[in-house]
This record gives sequence, structure tokens and C-alpha cells, in this order.
Amino acid sequence: MISRSGRAWKWTIAVACVLVVVLAGAFTLFEVSKSRTFQFFGTLVNRVETTEKIVALTFDDGPDPAGTQAVLDTLRARDVPATFFLIGKDIAAHPDLAHDIAAAGHEIGNHSFSHERMIGVTPAWVADEVEATDALIRTAGYPGEILFRPPNGKKLFALPHYLAEHHRTTITWDVEPDSDGTPDAAAIERTTLDQVRPGSIVLLHAMYGSREQTRQAIGPVVDRLKQRGYRFVTASQLLAARH
Repeated sequence: MISRSGRAWKWTIAVACVLVVVLAGAFTLFEVSKSRTFQFFGTLVNRVETTEKIVALTFDDGPDPAGTQAVLDTLRARDVPATFFLIGKDIAAHPDLAHDIAAAGHEIGNHSFSHERMIGVTPAWVADEVEATDALIRTAGYPGEILFRPPNGKKLFALPHYLAEHHRTTITWDVEPDSDGTPDAAAIERTTLDQVRPGSIVLLHAMYGSREQTRQAIGPVVDRLKQRGYRFVTASQLLAARH
């Protein structure tokens, strides 16, 4: 016969095991939610496997008057195409800038309407965020495929499922030189040059007023990578190079 203390000990062990399983599951979901290389549904690309020295330069957020024109001027001077993942509410506030990006021949991607983290959200909320921004991108005059990048790279169930159902590709990145705080231009250039490989997707934040150092780094980064034999393509063009 098991004593009362023995039963209590077994109960404690059982509860502890359940808690371990729950915590392990929560940790796993947390890791998946921020993964740059995995999601539960659909297609996610953070880099393309290729031997060709091509790289996609991508910009998140905006458009914003503080930095959009400077970025476009830098890219135009170097004849470099890029992919801009724009926020719907910023397009609504500055439709002329979104139009300028499209008119310059760059690719425009969807970065949600509100830039809220898309974890623990409903399918209806996801649909509203994506579709409202798609409509604004079309109004800006962009006619091409609209890729999607989750705000802060966060996704779990509802967003990947929606994108998979609509045959949409999630684009993340493998090089992010200015995501950790606001490093100076030299550090951004150094990190990018150290980490870029054939098929890389570079994430930069250059639109807002606080991102002057990133704007200063774009020209040197492009120049140095060109010196190394790299050619710049849009994210969609990079996807087309997959083997």
C-alpha cells in the first residue's frame, strides 16, 4: 500500500512532468515564431542556394519622408534594384513616396498594415492586414508579384496558413547589419561585407529619421560588393534563380 507521502510525491512528479512538457512546447513555439528559416505552412525563403554572385538588397518599413528619397537617389546613382517591404499605414500617409518607389522600378513587398507582430492573431485579422496593404501597393502603381515579410520576422500559425492558402511566399533574410540597435555606417558596412554570400538577402532599415547611419552605409556597401563581383537583383529575381 502506497503511503500518503508516497502518493503526494508521485503527484508532484506527474505535475512537474506536465509542466516540463508545456514549457518545452511553449519554448518550441517561441523559437518557431522567430525562426528565419522555418514556418509551419507554405514557402519561406531567407536565402537562395546558388553559386552565382547575386544578392537581394531589401528595405523594411516606410515609406517615410525622412529617408525615402535619399535611398532612391543612392540606388539610382548606382543602377541598383531593390525590394521595399512597405507598411500599409505608411503608404496611406505618404502615397506619393510609394509611387516614387514603384516608378523608379523597384519591387514593393507587403510588410503588413499596422506592423504589429503577427502571433496569436485571428485569420480575419491577418487577411485584413495583408489585403489592405496589397490594395495600397497596387494604388501606388506597382504591378508585380507582392511578396510578404512579417513584421519583426514574427509568424506562427494564422499568417503562414493564410499565405500558403494564397500561394504567397514569405521572405526573411540571412544578413541584418542594422537590426541590433543603431550601429554606425562603418559597422553596417563591415557586417554586411562579412556575412554576404551568393544568394543572400540583406535586410536594412533606412527610411526613418533615426536611420541616417544606414542611409550613409548603402552606397559603400553596394560599391564594395560590386567590386567583389556581386550583382544586385530584386527578391523575386533571386527566387527565380533557385535551382
